Amino acid sequence: MNLQVDHIRVDFIIGSRRISNFCWAFVILFGALGFFFVGFSSYMQKDLIPFLSAEQILFIPQGIVMCFYGIAGLFISFYLWCTICWNVGSGYNKFDKQKGIFSIFRWGFPGKKSSYFYSIFD
Repeated sequence: MNLQVDHIRVDFIIGSRRISNFCWAFVILFGALGFFFVGFSSYMQKDLIPFLSAEQILFIPQGIVMCFYGIAGLFISFYLWCTICWNVGSGYNKFDKQKGIFSIFRWGFPGKKSSYFYSIFD
């Protein structure tokens, strides 16, 4: 989306709230839950989810590895969902032809320096 008034043009940047990021976050979340539940099912010796059979999987070593991959996937999915919620990378580019200034503004991760603003003069 662009906004242009006389000598100033502003280009808005979407950031991390893209459809592809939502898709990847869902895929990783469901895949990680599947890995974790199959590993935990092999520990419990019964199927916690009916369509994911864990009868042929031994807990040591396969079940432990499946649980580890599930937990790692949950951490990655949590990171992706946090970046989506915080909308990291969104902002705008502003071009001022009259003053000869190019400005960049972006949102970052929460903390002391959660936004970045740079200006370049002509």
